[in-house]
Amino acid sequence: MRKRVTGIVTSAKADKSLRVEIERRYRHAKYGKIVSGRTVCHVHDENNEAKENDIVEIVECRPLSKTKRWNLIRVVKQAIHD
Repeated sequence: MRKRVTGIVTSAKADKSLRVEIERRYRHAKYGKIVSGRTVCHVHDENNEAKENDIVEIVECRPLSKTKRWNLIRVVKQAIHD
């Protein structure tokens, strides 16, 4: 089973590539405070569908380049673009 996650597109400047941040909240191991972290994924977007600030669903795949390990499934919610 391949991992599926949703995140926010932070950069869509490169052709067929996206930078997606996945926010997560967790309890600090030593101090117990709730802290927020993020995971950055580089995503392959074959049809250049997603834009910056869109919420997207991505799935794990084979390595496509040095950093790209994810494929775009769909754009969940489009951001308001000017």
